[in-house]
Amino acid sequence: MKLLAIGAFALASLAAGSAAAQAQAPANPGPVLPGVCVFHNDRLLAQSTAGQSVQAGMQRLVTEVQGELAPYGASLQSEAQTLQQGGQAADPDGSRMRAWQARAQEAQQLEQRRQAELQYTQQMQIRAIAQAADPILVAVYQERGCGLLLDRSAVYIFNPAMDVTDTVIQRLNSALPSISFNRLEVPAQQQQ
Repeated sequence: MKLLAIGAFALASLAAGSAAAQAQAPANPGPVLPGVCVFHNDRLLAQSTAGQSVQAGMQRLVTEVQGELAPYGASLQSEAQTLQQGGQAADPDGSRMRAWQARAQEAQQLEQRRQAELQYTQQMQIRAIAQAADPILVAVYQERGCGLLLDRSAVYIFNPAMDVTDTVIQRLNSALPSISFNRLEVPAQQQQ
């Protein structure tokens, strides 16, 4: 669950990081270079309504999975305490400990499966956003007369007039206002 929490936090903090980077830009960002455009995909994911619905949906799914897994953890912890407090007398032949270990392994496998499902679900939702955004980005690229489109992560400082991200976000918000989804099972060929 730590990995998913970190991923959700990272997605949520992208917008804040973008604003901070823009605030540090120099007063004179230099000339607008004709035909050169910049696009920030991370900001698209963080600020578009579809990206925000994915973030909210993933938070909902993480909470559901945590609720599903919590009873396993509580039960295993309670049984472990009972075994520890009872010592050898509570489990003379070790059968309770073996049963506890089997349940712990099952719970760990379930947690790993749920993590894989959540990661796969997030990947599929981001892919859906990318598929909706790609034609919009191409159209904006052509409209703005771009001859070169740079990824914002590859550019340290640029003139904001060269940034096409806001236009793409606005059009994506109209084309794909939100995404509704449930947790997806990882296809068998990807589980290996």
